[in-house]
Amino acid sequence: MSKAIIHTEKAPGAVGPYSQAVGAPVGRTYYLSGQIGLDPATGTLVDSSFQDQVRQAFNNMKAVIEACGGDLGSVVKLTLFLTDLSRFGEVNSIMAEIFDEPYPARSTVGVASLPKEAEFEVEAIIVV
Repeated sequence: MSKAIIHTEKAPGAVGPYSQAVGAPVGRTYYLSGQIGLDPATGTLVDSSFQDQVRQAFNNMKAVIEACGGDLGSVVKLTLFLTDLSRFGEVNSIMAEIFDEPYPARSTVGVASLPKEAEFEVEAIIVV
């Protein structure tokens, strides 16, 4: 998929692995529900570490993307939810391992709580 990556010096640069804006080509757009770090085999939250929850949430998201017929390159927009924004840097590092440039657009939101006492959730918009 060929995405148009938008960047302007008239707005602040990205503070992590994301683009200021992404133009998506013509295709089918899917709006993915949020994914937390649930183990799909057991339905329980991966609670070994915050990083493991983040990785599992991204793995769950990737499985849904693949079920839509896409891959991680199909992501045009992510929204991240963290119960502790001081862990923003950790999420950036993990996301930089998972995604290749050009990065999708992204928003990060601090929240009081998430389902199942998760510490991280990710939702996506993809175009396939």
